[in-house]
Amino acid sequence: MYTMDYFSTRGAKERVSSAAAILKGLASDGGLFVPDSFPQMTLSEIEALVPLSYEERAVRILRLFLTDYTEEELRGCVERAYGRTFDDVRRAPVRAVGDLEVLELWHGPTSAFKDMALQLLPQLMSTARVKEGERDTILILVATSGDTGKAALEGFTDAEGIRIMVFYPDGGVSPVQRLQMVTQTGANVSVVAVRGNFDDAQRGVKEIFGDAAMAEELAALRTKLSSANSINWGRLVPQIVYYFSAYADLLRERKITAGDAVNFTVPTGNFGNILAGYYAKRMGLPVGKLVCASNANNVLTDFLQTGIYDRKREFCQTISPSMDILVSSNLERLLYHLTEDTAQVAAWMRELAENGTYDASGLLPVLRENFWAAFTSDMMTEEEIRIVCERTSYTLDTHTAVAYRVAEDYRRETGDMRPMIVLSTASPYKFGASVLHALGKDTDGLDEFTLMERLHMRSGMEIPARLAALREAKVLHDGICECDGMRTAVLSFAGHKKKQ
Repeated sequence: MYTMDYFSTRGAKERVSSAAAILKGLASDGGLFVPDSFPQMTLSEIEALVPLSYEERAVRILRLFLTDYTEEELRGCVERAYGRTFDDVRRAPVRAVGDLEVLELWHGPTSAFKDMALQLLPQLMSTARVKEGERDTILILVATSGDTGKAALEGFTDAEGIRIMVFYPDGGVSPVQRLQMVTQTGANVSVVAVRGNFDDAQRGVKEIFGDAAMAEELAALRTKLSSANSINWGRLVPQIVYYFSAYADLLRERKITAGDAVNFTVPTGNFGNILAGYYAKRMGLPVGKLVCASNANNVLTDFLQTGIYDRKREFCQTISPSMDILVSSNLERLLYHLTEDTAQVAAWMRELAENGTYDASGLLPVLRENFWAAFTSDMMTEEEIRIVCERTSYTLDTHTAVAYRVAEDYRRETGDMRPMIVLSTASPYKFGASVLHALGKDTDGLDEFTLMERLHMRSGMEIPARLAALREAKVLHDGICECDGMRTAVLSFAGHKKKQ
């Protein structure tokens, strides 16, 4: 039986199993783990997904990449991840909204698409810990622009042998996102605000991973670091599943026939969500264009249009905060897959770290073959929420609205009218003030829970029970640090465990 190995995008000699890659999170040279090949799905195998549940579809896809896990282990991981905490039996339903299809990825416990991966990653990691004979505590470090933090906290809370510490930008997440994180219960969790933006927090986490002296200090505490950000392969691989699942759902509804190409539009910040679609395409899923939708932090739009990545620009705080990112970590994996040149990827990443930019314009032909990109302003995003609601009675959140608008732009500018699936990444209740403002409602002076009630009256959508419950939740985490204080905060949290 074939065994899939994983290696670094930057050329480290290590080749590891999927379990080891998931446990480590980041390669020893700072690169990201990638699989040594793209397993293939035939059209008949894709058609065979149609009658299956989401969980069954997930096992079929995951087993192609996670070859050192038994099918029984994968089935157990998937059932524990999705079987109890999602409010829709379909897990990731596809809904027709106007002329487009919307893939709702927010029916998990935190009302955001990150649940699709972060309910499964803890199961994969716990299983990997046993498979690899790991006895040290695994400390998960997370930098979040809003949704990843809560989803990771929810998934890893009280996981045996695993602790989790989340850093979020102070003032850089929505009030609901912040409440979700700072009220998180669990003996193994810590949440700290960072004075800076998401890129500052993400850079701080990466520097900690690359700090050899810190690794020694943590080793003395019998602790090893790993990640729940999408730099971890265990975060990315579950996301591939819902591209296949969405295609199977359109087949089941007879909106397409097997082999018909479909397009996907993805609201994109750290590039993991859309990269999963690229993996699905390379595996044989009939995908036409992957449309990258950005907000005013349009570094990815510029890159996909010019081949030049340049983070040296003003950072914008927008009404779609989960996309307020200027350094898109998962782009590194795409660069490797397009070049298969680890030395070149390592050089580009050095240039990015030292100069804030790199030139990969030689890749433009293949980038344009697979991707199309555009961005929206906050004003355009609000306008889209209003227009879609008036036209279809469907309420978009601020991130999905970016994607819906860009999907319409793509069709209008290219004339490509193939079926378009828009990835919907969050419940509108997570961004109630912005959504209500877009719908012309006064939000001044209203707390988040009054906003939820007003949005319910306007949209008719049920308020997710766990969001409503935040009204009574107690704030348990009020820590805040400077960017250069993140290292100290991590060591303090790791050391606290030793004192218990």
